[in-house]
Amino acid sequence: MQRKAGAHSGVFCFDNMASFGGIQLWALIHILLCCESVKTQMQFSIENTWDSDPVSHEPIRVVFSSGPGGMKLEVFGPFFNDPAAPAGPPSTPFPGLWNYEVVESFFLDSTSENYLEVELCPHGQHLILLLSGVGQAFVQQLPMVFNATIKGDRWMGEALVPWSYFPPNINKMNSYAIHGSGEKRTYEALYPVPKDELTEGQQPNFHRLEYFKDFRLQSFMGEDWVQPESDLWRGKS
Repeated sequence: MQRKAGAHSGVFCFDNMASFGGIQLWALIHILLCCESVKTQMQFSIENTWDSDPVSHEPIRVVFSSGPGGMKLEVFGPFFNDPAAPAGPPSTPFPGLWNYEVVESFFLDSTSENYLEVELCPHGQHLILLLSGVGQAFVQQLPMVFNATIKGDRWMGEALVPWSYFPPNINKMNSYAIHGSGEKRTYEALYPVPKDELTEGQQPNFHRLEYFKDFRLQSFMGEDWVQPESDLWRGKS
């Protein structure tokens, strides 16, 4: 009887250990799933024109993620090849890039109206503007690593935007795309002007900061991440 009881106790202990091991396994799976759900990037699709009509093509995508010493900004979308390429060499700043085929992302501190504008062209040119006040650029044409690739009727680009270019306390963002010439010039916005707020004769204006929406770099950098200070923004608070 004692051996029987002992055997029964051994089985009971084994079952407990198996149950405990099962709990540990499920806990590990839960942790792994939670880790997978942590955002390491943010992706947005530009699905509307600036005045809230749906775009007539596959939406252009912008993706933000962490890079070495800055934010990696990727663009994926159709290549319209209109207008023709800017005259400047690829991977260099080009003034007035907004007059060409371009994708733009703006990063704003709404309390100070300090914001960063990043423009990327499928032909490889780029343009950085630091602005303090609506449309008031105080620095332009900063250097940046940017490479673009055109394959048929599609293009992709990857830029590394140094943290020193970002104003402190970013809390809003918007992204845009422009292509076409003359009457076919098309302006698209991630966060467009709502139809009921349009006025007669209104023209596209990407510096309408009131239409930017909530955005935090910590959403993909992690809540404990602290943005490095930048001398470029000193005195602009």
